[in-house]
Order: sequence, then structure tokens, then C-alpha cells
Amino acid sequence: MRRPLVVGNWKMNGSRLGSVELSGSIAKNFSAGDRCIDCAVCPPDVFLADVAATLANSGVGLGAQNVSQYEEGAYTGDVSASMLAEFGCTYVLVGHSERRTCFGESSQQAAAKFVAAQGKGLIPILCVGETLAERQAGRAFEVVAEQLDAVVEAAGLSALVEAVVAYEPVWAIGTGEVASPVQAQEVMTFIRARLGEKAGAMRLLYGGSVSVENAAQLFEQRDIDGALVGGASLHPEQFMTICQMAEA
Repeated sequence: MRRPLVVGNWKMNGSRLGSVELSGSIAKNFSAGDRCIDCAVCPPDVFLADVAATLANSGVGLGAQNVSQYEEGAYTGDVSASMLAEFGCTYVLVGHSERRTCFGESSQQAAAKFVAAQGKGLIPILCVGETLAERQAGRAFEVVAEQLDAVVEAAGLSALVEAVVAYEPVWAIGTGEVASPVQAQEVMTFIRARLGEKAGAMRLLYGGSVSVENAAQLFEQRDIDGALVGGASLHPEQFMTICQMAEA
């Protein structure tokens, strides 16, 4: 069976003290008892060291929100995969919709970042999903396929199925809208079919306004193995409730 995974993406929120308090609360609650679920948080890069220290020995993993496609050099503002690994990161988000839409990141750039991250032992969480216009035009599967294919071309199918894929419809991120469980499952089914038999063991997450109100219904779907949680991950009680729902 695929082990559930719930990842909190804090985005560009919080303070140094706040990040320590938030991660401390999550660590305390998660480490209290045996767990049959994996959990991780992705704070802003400047808080990685503090959060890593707070999460030590808690069982909660550490992830980054982005990674450079380059290993080193004159790339002002970038952070390499080896740097993230040195700070104790296990996961890194790749191709998040906000990177694609706000910063013009292409599927090919996301694929290069995927390769760089995996090459340093990080587990990439590849984010895929369509905009509202693309869904209304009936192109959701086409868009997701293009985003997956870019990584398969750059890294190979075996490399992709060893990672994690998060389906996050762009129209549901930060809007309060959420794909229905049926809509989410349809895309998850498409992803596994697209990647073939090897994808049976790959973990697929849903992201996009995940909350305590809708998480249980999403987790009931046979191909949804957890969630990439945004706003709710900034509230430890809500985040842990979502973790408990995934565990159940």
C-alpha cells in the first residue's frame, strides 16, 4: 500500500519566531504516538535552519519550496539542491503553479529542477495542473500530460515514478474553490494511466484549497494518497486534523 503523505506549503508567510512556534507545535503533535503517515513542511528558505532544528527527531520531514536547476555559479538569488540537502531537506516542490504563473517557469525548467533535486538525493514533489480557462476548454488532461512528459523526457520514467506528483488545479489555489473528489480522482486516474504500470506505487497528492472541511472526501478517492496543503498548514490544529484524516 502507498503510505499517505501530507505536505504543508507555507509559501511566503511567517516570521522567524513564528516558524519555530508553528513547526514546534506540529512536531509535538505528530511525534505523539505511532504514525502510519508521512508529514513534511516547506517553510521559506530563510527559516530552514530554525525549522530543521525544531523538527529534529520528530518524524516530520523538511522540504523547500523551490530549487535552482543549476548546481553552482553566478545565479544570484538561487539556492542549489546541494545547499538544501545540507540543511536537512528531504523534499522540494518543483513546478508549483505560482512558479509557473507568477515567474514564467516553463515545464522544461521545472524538469531541469527535478533532475537537479533528485541528483542530490532530494525527493521532488512535481506540481501539475491546469488553469480555469484550460479546464473550461477541455484541455486539463492535455496540460497535465505536457507537464509530466517534460519530466519524463529529461529524467526518465523510472525517475518520475520514484518521486511524488501533486495535482493542483490552478483555479483552486488560494481561491477557496476546490476540485470535487470526482474531478480530482479523474485526473489522478489519468496520471497513473499516462505513466503506466510503474506508477502504481507512486504517491499522488491533491493540492488546492485543501481544508478540514473537504480533506476527508478527497482522501476517500482510491488514487489520492495525501495532500499539498497551503493556507491550512499555517494553523497547526487544522494541519494536524488533515494529517489525521489522511491517516484514517
